[in-house]
Amino acid sequence: MSSLTYDLTLAGLSVGSAAALTGIGLIVTYRATGVLNFAHGAIAMVCAYVLRAFVVEWGWPLWLGATVTLLVVAPGIGVVLERFVFRPLSVLGSDPAQTLVASIGVFVLLVGGAALLWGQGARDDAPQAVPAEPWGQLTVVVVLAAGVAAAIRWTRFGRELRAVVDDRRLAVLAGIDADRVAAAGWAFGAFTAGLTGVLLAPYVRLDPYGLPLLVMEVVAVAVAARMRGLAVAVVVALGLGIAQSQLTRLHPSGWREPLLQAVGANLFVVALLVAALVLPGVGTRDALPRTATARVPTPPGAWIVAGVLFLLPLGFAGRDLHTSVQVPALGVVLLSLVVVTGRGGQISLGQAAYAGLGALFTALLAAGRFPGLPRLPELLALAVAVVLVAPLGVLTGWPAISRQGLALALATFAVGVGVSRFVFAQPYATSGLSLGRPAGFDGDRAYYVLELALLAVALLTAHALRRGRTGRALAAMRDHEAGAGAAGVRVPSLKLLAFVSGAALAALGGGMLGMGLRAFNPGAFDPVRGLLWFAAVVVLGADSTLGALAAAALLVGLDAGTRGGVAAAVIGLLAVLVGRFPGGPYEALRTAARRLRLERRARLTPLGARLRARLRPRDEPAPPGPGLTGATAVTAPDTASGGTPRPGPRAPLQRRPEPTAPPPPLLTARGLRVAYAGFTALDGVGLDLPPGRITAVVGPNGAGKSTLFHCLAGTVRPVRGRIGYGGREITRLAAHARTRLGIARTFQQLAVFPTLTVAENVRVGAEQGRVVDPGAVERSLRLLGLDGPVRALPAAGLPTGTLRRVELARALAGGPRVLLLDEPAAGLDTAEVAALARVLKALAADGTALLVVEHDLDLVADLADVVHVMAAGRIVASGPPDRVLDGREVTA
Repeated sequence: MSSLTYDLTLAGLSVGSAAALTGIGLIVTYRATGVLNFAHGAIAMVCAYVLRAFVVEWGWPLWLGATVTLLVVAPGIGVVLERFVFRPLSVLGSDPAQTLVASIGVFVLLVGGAALLWGQGARDDAPQAVPAEPWGQLTVVVVLAAGVAAAIRWTRFGRELRAVVDDRRLAVLAGIDADRVAAAGWAFGAFTAGLTGVLLAPYVRLDPYGLPLLVMEVVAVAVAARMRGLAVAVVVALGLGIAQSQLTRLHPSGWREPLLQAVGANLFVVALLVAALVLPGVGTRDALPRTATARVPTPPGAWIVAGVLFLLPLGFAGRDLHTSVQVPALGVVLLSLVVVTGRGGQISLGQAAYAGLGALFTALLAAGRFPGLPRLPELLALAVAVVLVAPLGVLTGWPAISRQGLALALATFAVGVGVSRFVFAQPYATSGLSLGRPAGFDGDRAYYVLELALLAVALLTAHALRRGRTGRALAAMRDHEAGAGAAGVRVPSLKLLAFVSGAALAALGGGMLGMGLRAFNPGAFDPVRGLLWFAAVVVLGADSTLGALAAAALLVGLDAGTRGGVAAAVIGLLAVLVGRFPGGPYEALRTAARRLRLERRARLTPLGARLRARLRPRDEPAPPGPGLTGATAVTAPDTASGGTPRPGPRAPLQRRPEPTAPPPPLLTARGLRVAYAGFTALDGVGLDLPPGRITAVVGPNGAGKSTLFHCLAGTVRPVRGRIGYGGREITRLAAHARTRLGIARTFQQLAVFPTLTVAENVRVGAEQGRVVDPGAVERSLRLLGLDGPVRALPAAGLPTGTLRRVELARALAGGPRVLLLDEPAAGLDTAEVAALARVLKALAADGTALLVVEHDLDLVADLADVVHVMAAGRIVASGPPDRVLDGREVTA
């Protein structure tokens, strides 16, 4: 091996060792807590600064400073984060979305705090704790990886760790201290982060923004290992480090030279793009925290106050006005997150990339340097830049079709880092580039007026995407993606629309920001800014346009009026607490005010209560309490009370008469086979659903009922067999397409849209089912007893019985010919089940084909014309309910 090859290999091993440490720490933290620690890089940066302060500023011996930093400070940070940030979230039953936002908040908080304490300038005097030769680092990595793997596999703690990862609640019931396991995982993860920062700091410029981002770029090694395999992470890290080092030997000529240099210097970024966009995703649960109530209405007069505040800068001059021109531009960028994140429910950590591309394309077009296009006036260049950037939203929109949660977060973060490294940081794209303002708007005051006009256009666009049919569809997708698909929403197309619209708005805001600063500044659009903007929008109300404007003013105002880093620290602190108020601070204040009003409500004294009881006639019902409207079973609507359902006793269940010969089936299934990892869930199942008949499927848990249901609904594709509808094969048709054909479904676990009202829930079903009858919504509401005051209430917080009727009304509003019901009686009382039975019988009498998967055998006996009994993935008995059920051929 030549001397150069050997030296480059050693250098690559050094970089790869640091990357392997990051991968080990991320994997251990994820396996112990289920949290993808986005703050890993920020912890590494803080520990590097702490070691520098101990040794350089305070004069401690290197060994003492390193010992305290790695064995006290780093694990202490991990334990504090687990105890005060992530443990409360787990106790509150948070979803992965809230922990993701909280970890981003910790990242932003630590970055902002470091900027406040140590300044934003880069430092190059970090102490070197380990010799430059990589063998010591490599030994540490191998020993750590082997030790952790052995501990997880063969020790009691490892068994407890695996138990907590598999099911935390069950592990607690088994006597395992899940908090201790999580704290140990966080402490070890923070230790590896601190060790990474200490190893890297002497070889890179130590600053609050660069080092955290550099560490997070190597998250690719953990993703490549599927967040589980420590050995895979170490091998990938060392391989990438050596390959990146060896690529520096190549010096091609021509146009390939800058491209190869960019790849060689950022091979871990390339790996991150591949791992996030190509490899199967990790963490597929919800991406964003869901609000507990309907969208919070804007306070009266809030827009008037906002308008006055945004007009105030027109009276400023000098530096104050020069700072104020950044606020409307940043507000437009943050509105893009309201569309994508707040309304569409899709996490997007790469909006800074689209904003930067908008600024860059505007500058290139105005300078005549954009390939294939002539020089354009600044305002026209901004418009063309928006048109060019908008389609690039597919870069993040396409992965969003098949990804959610952590996988989508990584994909959007990878796109943001990739654009930053391969476009903004390359001299061939940005060198010597300046950006002027449009003719006639060169002054700060005139340009601010132009910005206000463009901001108004952006607000109207965001308003259009948050109202009407499109807005309701986006909200449905955000609240319950599977339920939206079942209602007929074209979820893949809607995701692309959200990301493309978001990219266009971000490009508009980025171009405005560049013209306001009169230059293209790559640092204004780095990925750390994207994380900060995302956190700001989430904590101030992701679905609030007013919150986006407030976030823009807060970010610009704090950093302009104080020392740099204050805005990041404040937003980070709020993001850490996001689990306490997922709908934003205003919703928290609104909830607190409502509780105070309830506590102050006038109450009758005991004497008054007795007098009221004597004066009220005995046959007069007591007034309903708040939230009980529509909670009882459905009978005939009470027109005097606006359609509010009245309670009625459950009618005795009677056996239905022997059915006559069924008509030709509407929906057919033949030879369906589904297998999961070698387990056969369905084995040659077939059935027919004729119109005007109710078909029931019963059987024990694990018999294959739900799998059959999902095959018919389109959410599971069989490996063999066919499904036909009205003579057309629909085996490979998506769920939303089946809904639009006339096949509706409900869910065992409620699939309503809590941020929409009852009427809006039902309207989504009619709109997405392409129903042209304007009375379809009202008929569905009236049929299910939802046409009274309950129609205007948000779905969040309504009783289970009411929500069951809301879901059924939404399905019926689309005018289905086939209705698939999965455990429709789950959570209902006796009166509600009786009312449900009457509605389903009426639907069958009207010609609808119904399939019911149900455990309530009394309900099945009362409803069904034909009952199929399933066991071990097959139909083992079929026939009328009196013969099949009385034959004891099913165990519910």
